Amino acid sequence: MKGLILSGGHGTRLRPLTHTGPKQLIPIANKPVLFYAIEDLRDAGVTDIGLILGTNMPEKLKDAVGDGSKFGVNITYIMQGEPRGLAHAVAVAEDFIGEDSFIMYLGDNILKSGITEFVEGFEESNYEARILLQKVENPRQFGVAELNGNGEVTHLVEKPEEPKSDLALVGIYLFKKSIFDSIRSIKPSWRGELEITDAIQKLLDSESKVDSHIVEGWWKDTGKPEDVLEANNLILDALKTCNNGEIEKGAKVRGRVSIGKGTVIRKGSVIRGPVIIGENCEIDAYVGPYTAVGDNTKITGGEIEASIIVGDSIIACDERIVESLIGNHSRIVSSNDRLPKGRRFVIGENSLVNL
Repeated sequence: MKGLILSGGHGTRLRPLTHTGPKQLIPIANKPVLFYAIEDLRDAGVTDIGLILGTNMPEKLKDAVGDGSKFGVNITYIMQGEPRGLAHAVAVAEDFIGEDSFIMYLGDNILKSGITEFVEGFEESNYEARILLQKVENPRQFGVAELNGNGEVTHLVEKPEEPKSDLALVGIYLFKKSIFDSIRSIKPSWRGELEITDAIQKLLDSESKVDSHIVEGWWKDTGKPEDVLEANNLILDALKTCNNGEIEKGAKVRGRVSIGKGTVIRKGSVIRGPVIIGENCEIDAYVGPYTAVGDNTKITGGEIEASIIVGDSIIACDERIVESLIGNHSRIVSSNDRLPKGRRFVIGENSLVNL
């Protein structure tokens, strides 16, 4: 079985961070979200993986992943160009997949339980596809599946106005080679895209069998800032305590905290876990629960909580920062002058500032 990770999206809902890097490299608990997908495939025994690339800085993805050897897998890069739908991304990988069954994994998804149990038995089964589902409160925002009493899929609809089910498609699918013929038989949707739900529905229309698995643990699609922060919280809930840095006398470290090499927690600092702090950082501040601090970051004064600092940043202020996503090479500093107070911003598209 082969793996196929889709990483060609533009990440418009995560701007301005995605103006300078692909959304799949935004870190969750100090690890790029794409790496979780690669590790899930590897842990399920899938080591031959195709990585679908789009036009949004593909070289940065290549630099981050390399040939896959550091993960114990082999990576093949496949260019999609401009994204024209999930089914189109699968179609461009037909030569790579060949005659094999494969797992399609959206590169900005995180699944708590991994995928090993969902993969088992699929190749030997008489099913042409297997989909992962989870109950959601807002099925209109997802592809939705209807099932029979045996858990087999009877119908799929993409973002229905009147959902007949609350079972949303998780961004992970298993297919046999018949999916390629199905994709060739569909037309673009009203969005101008080739929908994977339409391709699976074609399988159903031809009386091919499609089964499903209900995901009981959490699943996150990290497409929006609030989703990234929530995924960070969920990952940090399972954090293990580890200290490879230096904690000065007089600093207080409480709860589950991971500290990287070369990092110094200065006297007077308070760190309340779960918190992960990368390498070569200097902390002289309060760092509260559910915060991830990337490498080479200096925090002096103030308070930060429930936030992600990607790395290589300086935060030197007396303010309280909460639920923030702070990109690479950022500086947040307090003004020392006594002029009337004002705030100066350079803010990208789709930003939200609460003062």
